[in-house]
Order: sequence, then structure tokens, then C-alpha cells
Amino acid sequence: MSGHVERHLVVTADDFGADLAVNDAVEVAHREGVLTAASLMVSAPAAADAVARARRLPSLRVGLHLVLTEGVPTSPARDLDRLTGADGRFASNMAAAGAVMFLSPRARRQLADEITAQFEAFAATGLALDHVNAHKHFHLHPTIGGLMLRIGRRFGMKAARLPREPAAILRKVEPGTPWRSDPVVDAMIALTRRRFARAGVVTPDQVFGLAWSGAMTAPRLEGLIAALPPGLSEIYLHPAAADLFAGSATGYRYVDELAALVDSGVKAAATRTGLRRGGFGDFL
Repeated sequence: MSGHVERHLVVTADDFGADLAVNDAVEVAHREGVLTAASLMVSAPAAADAVARARRLPSLRVGLHLVLTEGVPTSPARDLDRLTGADGRFASNMAAAGAVMFLSPRARRQLADEITAQFEAFAATGLALDHVNAHKHFHLHPTIGGLMLRIGRRFGMKAARLPREPAAILRKVEPGTPWRSDPVVDAMIALTRRRFARAGVVTPDQVFGLAWSGAMTAPRLEGLIAALPPGLSEIYLHPAAADLFAGSATGYRYVDELAALVDSGVKAAATRTGLRRGGFGDFL
């Protein structure tokens, strides 16, 4: 969508369903702030509560947040012996797990089964599938990305996140921001982008949320919205109503990110002329 002169913005909360504190924040940030979308972890402890809230919030666009690392699978762990540890959880070492997925046919079969199970669990909610992404951007792994695309298209996947974050925009907001892209990650993004484009899956022109992950304060969010280039942008955050909950990441400022989403200056920036907000489905 790089030729767009208009500015389109999706503001997404990741980890919807991870905890009631996250779900509380998503609801408040959508009702009272600038949040337009949320990415659902279908097997997380508070997933059922998240789905119930989403049904009460028809204007909230909900997508699937595939969990293939640092989480609990949807399929029985005993059927995923190449992907899970003795505790029944996915591995946290993504490099090692990625190597197994790439080299082992058994692991790839199990991976396909698990990705299918997560799409099926999302479909069972009855919610419209706005987008798909993966926890820790694991869908940049070529094996995961290929399976996500092949399986996702059967379930109506039409949009996905690719974490291309332009440093120049970050430095407009905070001069001297030390952000540099990784050539390996850039190559994986380019490959995934080509695959998705060939399949007609929309990806945003730019994404913000990597450099300031867990620290998207109100001044940063307001500055990003004001500095958005033309095209389709996504800003993703991790809001919660508490900084500590089961599974919370050390050092993440969850409450500050919720405060940013309902901040008056942020809301004013989001209503400026020429900026349209919504879910991915609103811009297809």
C-alpha cells in the first residue's frame, strides 16, 4: 500500500487474553481511547473472557496472535513432542526451536497441526478475523510464515504484521533514538513480504512498537501519530491494568501504555485531519 497519500492507522493491543488485567486494559483503551484492534491468544488463561468482551465491543477489530514460543499450545502437548518441553510449554529459545522446525519433518507436521488448531480455535469464537501475527514476530521464520500463510488463507486471513520500523520516524519523535535494524531480520521481512504480497495478504507499510516495546508512553505515542508517513501504519502496544500479573514481562510499563492510549493529547493527535483509524479489515 506504499502509494497511498492518505494516512491510515491501526492501533493494536497484543496478548489479548493473557490475563484479566490485559483484557481490562483493552476494553478501556477501546471504549475511552485510541485502540482500534487487539490480537487474541486463543489458548491463554483469560482467552474466554477476552472473547466475551470482544463480542460486547463490535467496533474492536480482533485478530489471531499465534503463540509458538513462551506459551501453552492449543493442541495436547503430548502430540507436540518436537515443539514443547517436559512442562508442556513451547520453548523460549527461539533460535533452537526454529532450527528444529526447519530441519525436522516431524516438527513441521506438528507445527502445521498446532497452527491449524489455533486458527480453528479463533474461528470457533465467531469473531471476524481482522489480521494475524505471531508472538515475538515468530512468523518471520520461513517455515512458520509459510505454514501461517497456507493455513491462514483457508480461514480468511487477509492481513498480517511485518515489523518494519523506520528509525527516521522514531528520531523525529526522540532525536538520537538508538535503533538499528538487523540485516538478518530485514532479509526475513523481505522474504515474508514477497510471499504475503503474492498471496494477496495486506501488510502495513510501517510498524511501530519494537524499539519502545513495553515503554510506549503518551509522549512517544502522540509523537508517532503526529509524524506518521502516508500509507498504512500499525502501532502496537502491550497495555494492562497492572504492571505485575501472571506472565508479565520484566520491566514492561503496562500501566503507562494503557495511560498512553487514553491520553488527551494522544486522542487529539489521532483525530487530526487526514488520519483514518480502524482495523486492517477497514483498509482492505
